[in-house]
Amino acid sequence: MSKTVTAVDTVHEAPQHSSSWRAIALCVDDYGLNDGVNQAVLALAQLGRVQAVSAMVGGPAWRQGAPALRALDGAAVEVGLHLDLTECALDPALRFPLSRLIARAYLGQLDRNALQREIAAQLDAFEHAMGRAPAYVDGHQHVHQLPVVRTLLLAELARRYPQGGLWLRATRSAPRAAHADARTAFKSQVIATLGSRALATLARRQGLRQNACLLGVYDFTGGADGYRARLARWLHAARQGDLLMCHVGLPTTLRDVLAGARQDEFAVIGGPEFGALLEQAKVRLQPMGRLLV
Repeated sequence: MSKTVTAVDTVHEAPQHSSSWRAIALCVDDYGLNDGVNQAVLALAQLGRVQAVSAMVGGPAWRQGAPALRALDGAAVEVGLHLDLTECALDPALRFPLSRLIARAYLGQLDRNALQREIAAQLDAFEHAMGRAPAYVDGHQHVHQLPVVRTLLLAELARRYPQGGLWLRATRSAPRAAHADARTAFKSQVIATLGSRALATLARRQGLRQNACLLGVYDFTGGADGYRARLARWLHAARQGDLLMCHVGLPTTLRDVLAGARQDEFAVIGGPEFGALLEQAKVRLQPMGRLLV
């Protein structure tokens, strides 16, 4: 992966005269979790098909993968912190299963001091590896929007980056037409209900920008054909400024419960038909930071 990706590598710019085209950003989560995820992300970056990469700085493959990520053109591929409290938190005592973390957050049972240190430590690790501040912040399993977590996170961002400039992932659910079935529509609504409105209120007060809706929510089943159909549906339903998250990966020797789904997603997004899917939906890909100017 020696080539540096630049904005001119993208091959899906919409015709400038067509007002019906919409621009969104495609964000890959979990960089650093394992070598298969890292390789898949870098391959998509080479193709100009990813505009944002969320870095899991406690992941087993983060240190070895950070130099290649840092070498990418930051104007074409934004790199953000994927705040993680459920799988690879730097402090093992803060690694909670998602359901337990949600319960503790809503019951006010999280250790605020330990959580504040963890947030700072993950930002430190990101800055040390990348040599710069994150372009944005989101959360592994969307933990960044939970009570207490969101308050401490935004306080730390204000302290570190008083000039602002970064954006936060919003988890607002896309319209019903974006979802292939009732189950995934319900999952998308549940994710949003866990804190999207409260996070948006805090973000506005702090002058932090957010994407419009979050696309890409599903149950990680259906194989490559199922994912291709879902992707087409998301793209056709996309609105200007939406964020499409994905979880790609190549085979890895490390345990990964999403390994099969990651490979299916990579096959579709990295495949030859991806450009046609964008064109048919009249969608172009563009970094979120540029869309939110």
